[in-house]
Amino acid sequence: MPKQNLKTINALIKKNKIEIIDLKCIDLTGRLHHISLPVKDDVMNKLINEGVGFDGSSYGFRKVENSDMILIPDLDSAVVDLFRVAPTLSFYSNIFLTDEKRSRFSQDGRALAMQAESLLRKTTGADKSMWGPEFEFYIFSNVDYDTRTATSYYKVEHAEEFYKKAYHAANPFDIYDDFRDEASKLLQKFGISVKYHHHEVGERGQQEIETYFSDLLSTADNIITAKYVLFNYARQKELFITFMPKPMYQQAGNGLHLHLYLTKQGKNVFYKKGAYGNMNQLGLYFIGGLLKHAPALSAFTNPSTNSYKRLVPGFEAPVALTYGQGNRASAIRIPKYISNPEETRFEYRPPDATCNPYLCLSAILLAGIDGVVNKIDPVKEGYGPCDKNFLSDIDKHRVQMLPRNLAEALDALELDNEFLKRGNIFSDELIDQWIKIKFEEIQAIGTMPHPFEYKMYFTL
Repeated sequence: MPKQNLKTINALIKKNKIEIIDLKCIDLTGRLHHISLPVKDDVMNKLINEGVGFDGSSYGFRKVENSDMILIPDLDSAVVDLFRVAPTLSFYSNIFLTDEKRSRFSQDGRALAMQAESLLRKTTGADKSMWGPEFEFYIFSNVDYDTRTATSYYKVEHAEEFYKKAYHAANPFDIYDDFRDEASKLLQKFGISVKYHHHEVGERGQQEIETYFSDLLSTADNIITAKYVLFNYARQKELFITFMPKPMYQQAGNGLHLHLYLTKQGKNVFYKKGAYGNMNQLGLYFIGGLLKHAPALSAFTNPSTNSYKRLVPGFEAPVALTYGQGNRASAIRIPKYISNPEETRFEYRPPDATCNPYLCLSAILLAGIDGVVNKIDPVKEGYGPCDKNFLSDIDKHRVQMLPRNLAEALDALELDNEFLKRGNIFSDELIDQWIKIKFEEIQAIGTMPHPFEYKMYFTL
C-alpha cells in the first residue's frame, strides 16, 4: 500500500515550510534531470492530476515530432532536499504519454522496474527481489579535462598515494574517512541506510559505501539518490568524485556490485542448508539465467566504452562467466561470510554506475526469471562452481568470458534479447533506441585520437 497521499504530503510541506517542489527523473542513459515549481495552495493537486509537460526527445526517448510527455510525482519518493537553499521537497517522477488515457510510457525505467517485479511474482513463486548495492568511487583533489579538435587531455590530482593496495587503509592515511562518515549521515537523511563504508583497493583515493537491502524500485531510486548526494557533498567540500569504471591507468576500477536474493512472504527462497553456498536449486536456476544472458546483459550493466577498461584480468575484475565462493574473477560470487540463512544470496559483480539502474536491475531480474522458467542449471551448463584461479580454468574448461568492449556487448544484445521481452517489459523500440545511442558513443570515441597514441605513433 502507498505510504503517502496528498494529505500527508501537504502536511509535510507545511511542517517543513517548503517553498519549492522539485521533480526528478533520469534520461535513457541514466543522467539526472529536474524541474522546480514554487509552492502554491493547489500545486500538489495539479501535479497529481495534470503533471508537468516536458520534451522526451531531450531525454533520449523519442523523436522530436513525437516527444511531448508528462512527469507526475511518485508521492512515496518524497524527501526534503538538503542541497537546495530554498526549502525543497523532491520527488522521483513517473513518465506518462499525452494520449487520452494518459498511458504510462513504455520506456520509463521506473515502469519497467515495477513490471519486472510483477512478472517475478507470476513466474517464480517469489514475491520480491532484494538488492544490496556497493558504491565504489574515487575522490580527487582536483580534476581538469578537455577535448577539442586540436587537443585532448585529462589530469587528476590526488591527495592520497599508497604503495600497494589500500583496501581498508586506516587513518591518518585514509584521509577521507570523515567524508564517508558525513556522507553516510546525509544518505540516511535521504532515506538510504548505510551498512558500512571503507577505503577501497585503489591507492589514489578509492572509496566504498555499501547500503542495506531494498526492493528493486527502491534500490534503483537509491542508486540515483546516492550519486546525487555524493556529487553534491563533494562539491560542498571542494572535492571531485567519479564513479567512472576506470578513471585511472593501472588502478582498480569502480564497480557497482549488486547483492541479490528473492523472498516470499518475507522469507528467503534461495536458502538450502548444506548445499554449495547454501544455495538451493531455485537460486541456481536464477544464477544460470544470469550467466547465460550475461553477454547481452552487459549492454545494460556495463553500458559505457570506459566500462571495458575495468573488465580486464588482473584487477580482481569479474570477467569470467562462472560462479563460485572464492573466485573474485567470477561474474557471480556467493559470499562465504554469510551466517544468517535469511541473507543467503549471490553477488553479481560486473555492473558499474554508468548504467541506468532501472534498466540494469530489471534486465538482471529478467535474466534470472528466464533461468528459473527454463531451468537453466549452471552446473550442467559448465558455469561452475569455480573456486580456483579462473586463468588456469580457462585452459582446462574453456570458460566463457564477458564481452571485451561495448560493441561486442551490443552485438550480443541484438542476438539475445527475447528474455528481456517476456511480459512485454522491454520493447523492441527501447532495445533499438538503446543500441542506437550506445553505438553513437562508440563512434564518438572511436574517431578521436587518444593522447597515448601520440606517444606510440607520432614519431613512427
